[in-house]
Amino acid sequence: MSVQTDTIAAISTPPGPGAIGILRLSGPGAVPIAEKCFKPLGSKGLREHKPRKLVYGDLLDGDKQAIDRVLCTYSLGPASYTGEDMAELQCHGSPMVLALGLEALFAAGARQARAGEFTKRAFLNGRLDLAQAEAVGDLLEARSREGARHAAGQLAGALSRKIKNIYSALVDVMAHFHAVLDYPDEDIDPFRLEELDGLLSDQEGELSALLATCGRGKLLREGVACAIVGRPNAGKSSLLNAMLGWDRAIVTDIPGTTRDTVEERCELGGVPLRLIDTAGLRNTDDPVEKLGVERSRRAMEEAGLILVLIDASRPAGEEDFALLQEAMQLAPTILVWTKGDLPAAACPVKRYEEISCPAVTVSAKVSDLDELCNEISCAFPQDLWSEHYGEILTNARQEEAAKRAWEAVRRARGALEAGMTPDALLTDVEEALAALGELTGQSVREDVTDRIFSRFCVGK
Repeated sequence: MSVQTDTIAAISTPPGPGAIGILRLSGPGAVPIAEKCFKPLGSKGLREHKPRKLVYGDLLDGDKQAIDRVLCTYSLGPASYTGEDMAELQCHGSPMVLALGLEALFAAGARQARAGEFTKRAFLNGRLDLAQAEAVGDLLEARSREGARHAAGQLAGALSRKIKNIYSALVDVMAHFHAVLDYPDEDIDPFRLEELDGLLSDQEGELSALLATCGRGKLLREGVACAIVGRPNAGKSSLLNAMLGWDRAIVTDIPGTTRDTVEERCELGGVPLRLIDTAGLRNTDDPVEKLGVERSRRAMEEAGLILVLIDASRPAGEEDFALLQEAMQLAPTILVWTKGDLPAAACPVKRYEEISCPAVTVSAKVSDLDELCNEISCAFPQDLWSEHYGEILTNARQEEAAKRAWEAVRRARGALEAGMTPDALLTDVEEALAALGELTGQSVREDVTDRIFSRFCVGK
């Protein structure tokens, strides 16, 4: 782990006006710099107050003129978020106040923090492992309740503990093998083959179960890709707006208004969704609309859930029925009869009832989506998300490292069954340990950590 010799500063609250804005400092000069820019009310200086105590006073510029009346607190490393000395100034959330305050901190000796640098320092100083640090980014980007809960669980160490248990079991295998090989004269019980195979089999199973969580992790991060499809004027854009709770897509009575796919995220029925409003599916000679139709079909092919919309106020046709059958071959599908607030037209309902597909009636005009919410919840049950909060892999880097560990353990079992020498088996176990070390950051390259933290916002 590296030791940082400079002090960084940044605004740690979102841009724009707000009730409170926070200026954050970390590094060996954090407290002295805060003392230069903050004057407590009363006779005590900042360091005469206890760490982690909020102190009331004035934020000063380079000329010692008051910028704002604020609260200041400091922490001493290693008992801080970054493991270094830290200070925070809680100001009124004026962008100008924060800009002037940050300018004063720079003038006093701090430099601008890079994106994710506070959390990177927490990792480098051993306050967080890499899985926990990535969870900070996931928590910042969480778009659903379940996504936030899983990120919080991972930040609390749920995934790290699971990895640590697998790592520890493999270290025991190596340690025992090395003891038997290196000290043949000592009275050390060698592993029985069936015992060793059982130990490796257990860890292979643990890694296999961990890899099986990748799909859930991706859905939590990105949302279930939900394609909203149907013929022109079936109510696709109206439904999208109703599901979002605001007018995202243009809605008119003119067929072909939506020419391209429109994507937005929401949570419905407890399920994180990535909604994709598509162009109406029909034969057309318009080259622009034809491109939209092609993108609509591609969205169907890539979807994890398809909502097939049919206007209930008009007779359903063969094209509607064919589209529903096509969708059911591609992904879980829900038939949505739209415009439920209008008188229903005569339609071949029995024909649709013959298809084993959930069907609901909605009215986007009055936001009557209860039936649809229930069906989406049934398609993606709550226990898919809520089981073992934080014990899932949430990105491609984690999946790739876990897969290499699993493959190495499988090779070790194969070597054991083939009667190969212990050193061949130990090579595979070492590879598994190295891959697991990449998950938590015990053996990760610097360029990988730089790439991970570059996605963070400045000030975190």
